[in-house]
Amino acid sequence: MKAMILAAGKGTRVRPLTYDLPKPMIPILGKPVMAYLIEHLAKYGVQEIMVNVSYLHEKIEDYFGEGHQYGVQIGYSFEGYTNDAGEVVPQPLGSAGGMKKIQQFGGFFDDTTIVLCGDALIDLDIKSALFEHKRKGALASVVTREVPWDKVSSYGVVVTDADGRIKSFQEKPSQAEALSNFASTGIYIFEPEVLALIPPDQPFDIGSDLFPLLAARACPFYAQTRAFNWIDIGSVTDYWEVCQSVLMGEVAHMDVPGIQIDDGLWVGLNTQIDWNGTRIEGPVYIGSGACVEAGATIVGPSWIGHGSRICAGAEVVRSVLFEYTRVLPNVTLEEMIVFKDYSVDRRGEMRHISEYQPDAWGNARDRRAKRRSEVRSANLIEK
Repeated sequence: MKAMILAAGKGTRVRPLTYDLPKPMIPILGKPVMAYLIEHLAKYGVQEIMVNVSYLHEKIEDYFGEGHQYGVQIGYSFEGYTNDAGEVVPQPLGSAGGMKKIQQFGGFFDDTTIVLCGDALIDLDIKSALFEHKRKGALASVVTREVPWDKVSSYGVVVTDADGRIKSFQEKPSQAEALSNFASTGIYIFEPEVLALIPPDQPFDIGSDLFPLLAARACPFYAQTRAFNWIDIGSVTDYWEVCQSVLMGEVAHMDVPGIQIDDGLWVGLNTQIDWNGTRIEGPVYIGSGACVEAGATIVGPSWIGHGSRICAGAEVVRSVLFEYTRVLPNVTLEEMIVFKDYSVDRRGEMRHISEYQPDAWGNARDRRAKRRSEVRSANLIEK
């Protein structure tokens, strides 16, 4: 079995996190979501993995390389072109169009392939899913989960017969129009023959284009309904809730990193905490090189990224702070995600730091870079 990870999208619903990160690189417990997927595939003996990339592709490629650290081989297919000025321009082809490009280039899909979206945490029993796929003689299989009816507009849903054969597929229907509440989890199993149905050199999506085509042609196209953990990071609100759940220990096999120094408190290396008047209620993780000043308050579940500083009198409550965040004295951040110059509350409302009076936090790394730039400019002026 081979694998394909879909990683070319911009992740607009997860902004501001994706202003600087491709969606598969969003961290959970300090590790990119896509890393968990690769580890899971390796656990089931899947060793050849293709990844389609486009937006901020270099961040994925630089982090994962050729996959040696995971005991797998990883290849990349960039969706885009180089213009006359030599600039690399992303141009996604859609999830199915990206697979067709790979197949046209080198014929990678010559075996049964599991296809995964690069932005979800799963613990699917891949061996069992493959067995059912083969037993039914499926050309394509979709792993599904039942979702509440008021959530169907966020998913592609399938309508099946009694044997699980898919009769129709609806991409993000309204609740009134939905014929089913069994949602595609973005996990598919394809036989190589599926690739022949995808038109070349044009955008083509798996959910909105390929699946209706398979259903219309009455291909052996089946849904599998399985009990497994599927944690989809579809929005910033989802991300906040996922972080809360994993820090609470509600997600199996996901342990908080670092060293546990107190009940519910984990720290990275070389972390500094001044306990004079400081209150920390777990679960809380404080990353390496972070500093908590006297009189600060941190209430969990909270994640404090490495290199951060919680100043005297500041309060961080059920929040996620990315690396090098400096929370200024006597500022309170409650149920927030803070990423560089942006914050997002649990309802998904995004604000720039300039909207806070006075500034509530700063990014130490960006400030250092700005200072280095100012020094370089001054030196040039002096010369």
